[in-house]
Amino acid sequence: MPNSKSASKRMRQNETRRVRNRLIATTTRTAVKKVRTALESGDVDAAKALLPSAVRSLQRAANKGVLHTNTASRKVGRLVKAVKKGANG
Repeated sequence: MPNSKSASKRMRQNETRRVRNRLIATTTRTAVKKVRTALESGDVDAAKALLPSAVRSLQRAANKGVLHTNTASRKVGRLVKAVKKGANG
C-alpha cells in the first residue's frame, strides 16, 4: 500500500497505463497473427488485405510507447517481406 499521496496517485496512473498498454499489445499481436495465419493457409489475398491494419496497429503501439520504435519497424518489415514472398512464391 502507498504511504503518501503522491505514491497513491502514481499507483493509480500505473494501473491505468497497464490496462491501456495491455489492450494495445494484445490488439497488435492479434492483427499480426491474422496476417501470419492467412499466409500459412496460403491465402495471400487475405494477408494483403489484413496487412495495412497490422502495420497501423504496430505503428500505433510504437507511438504510444508500448513497443520500441525499432521493434515495430522490424516487425513491419518482416511482415511486408513475408507477404511479398507469399505473393511471389
